[in-house]
Formats: sequence, structure tokens, C-alpha cells
Amino acid sequence: MFEKLVAIEPVSLVPFAQNELRKYAKEVQLFEDIPENDEEIVQRIGNADGVLVSYTSQITRSIMEQCPKIQYIGMCCSLYSEASANVDIAFARKKGIKVLGIRDYGDRGVVEYVLYQLVRILHGFDFPMWQEEALELTGLKVGIVGLGVSGGMIADALAMMGAKVAYYSRTRKPDKEKAGMAYLPLNQLLAESQVVITCLNKNVILLHDEQFQYLGNKKILMNTSIGTASDTDALAAWLESEENLYCCDTKAAIGDPTGRLIQKDNVICMGASVGRTKQAFELLSRKVLDNIRLFLEES
Repeated sequence: MFEKLVAIEPVSLVPFAQNELRKYAKEVQLFEDIPENDEEIVQRIGNADGVLVSYTSQITRSIMEQCPKIQYIGMCCSLYSEASANVDIAFARKKGIKVLGIRDYGDRGVVEYVLYQLVRILHGFDFPMWQEEALELTGLKVGIVGLGVSGGMIADALAMMGAKVAYYSRTRKPDKEKAGMAYLPLNQLLAESQVVITCLNKNVILLHDEQFQYLGNKKILMNTSIGTASDTDALAAWLESEENLYCCDTKAAIGDPTGRLIQKDNVICMGASVGRTKQAFELLSRKVLDNIRLFLEES
């Protein structure tokens, strides 16, 4: 059992999970606003031995050095790799601090968003029709860049609707290929697809000037990654053609700190994370609790 467990910011735990935390710590403190700086994070952690963090703050080496009682850091957000994490996992390991994160909790909402966005564009529902006649998903040439869990779910959903799905990924996916999805090199995938959907890990940027040259015009590019998957200047140049459409859920997925691209008519940004649903928060909460139990059992 923890002596003190502190959530330094809102971590999206549903009420049952917040109550469950009290089974695992003598004292629980849940902050409901985002700390302004590292000094405030240190103050909030204090003498806690357990810390929960979401994606909006960072737990740096300096913070861990100033809070020597930390034994566990639970990331209530996606952990894909040490390099992309908002916790200095390498330093935590040196200090004997266990860091556990979660993933794959908001994927169904992302799949629903992809289907919704494509249908409204192809049919012209509350949006200018993409081509002269309404189109079904059937026969649409879709290229998926990154075939992890969410990319795989998107590919399956589109294939079920009759789309011709191809993919590019760091590793081949034999099960998907058996299902009829072709593996293509990245540039070939971009050139041959009518719609390209990027489903990449945080901080992975694969689309640069060369790739946009292969992508060409009169295409739909949809980014479902946590952050941008494109070089900002290369994306901006591609968007100069009004025939091209860029779709995403959040401003962060555009990767443009100036805010100029989101103002363009051919950029469709929902302004909200499509994976943050009631069901996703419940699944997130269960995974966070599972990680806490795992740590305490191993300890």
C-alpha cells in the first residue's frame, strides 16, 4: 500500500476508479487543475511515494530528484516509447522508480471518427462533395500508414465496408495480408491511394516534401496520430492546392504552432480528441488500476 498517492493533474479516472484508489493508499490526493510549472508539480508531489500523471504535464529528472520518496509513477495516458513519454523513464529506472503507462483505450472512437469523416466528405453531407457524384466507401483506395492497434482496427472497418485497403508499417502484418490488404512501400502507397490515413506513434513524422510529391493532388489525408505525422512546411505547401483535404481531430494533430493552417478551408479539424469517450475513460481507469495492483503485488 502507498503511504500517499497523488494525481498531480486531472487524470480522467471515472468515479469508481477514484474510490478504488483508496484501497491502495493511506492517503489519496487528486488535483483538478493542471500545474503551471515544475515547482508546482514538486509541491503537489511532496512526500508522496505514488504519483499519477496525464499527458498534459511532464515528470522530469529534476522533479524526481526533488521528490526522493517517489517509488511509482502511473501514466494515465498512452505510453508508446520512452522517447515519446512525458516521464523521464530512463532516469526513473536509475532511481529505482517504476513507471507504468497504458495504451489502446480510445481506439473505437477513432475508428468511428474515420468512418464519419469519410462518409460526410464522399457523400457531401454538410460538406462540399469531394467529387462530382456521391461515392461509397466501396472500392475506395485507402492507404494506412502505421498498422498498430488503431490502424489495424481502421483497416478492418474500411475493408468490411468494401474499401481497397493497403498499408505501410515498420513490420509486415501477415494476418492483414491474408485478409487481402496489400503491403506497399511508403511512397508507392501514397501515390496509389485516394485516401491516406496516418496512425503513428507520438513524435513520429514520416511525411516530408518527398512524400507529398508522391501523394500528389486531389487526395484526402487524415491524421489520427496523437501529434502530427507531417513536416509542417511540407503539409502547408501541399494544402496550397484546394483540391486536397486534410482531416484531423485536434489542433495538435496539425502540428502548426502558428495556427495558420487550421484557418484554411481544406483543413477539417474537429477541435476535440475523438478517442475521449465515456467508454474510453472507463477502460483507461481499469488499466490504470491494473497497473497499480501489478506494482503493489510485485513490490
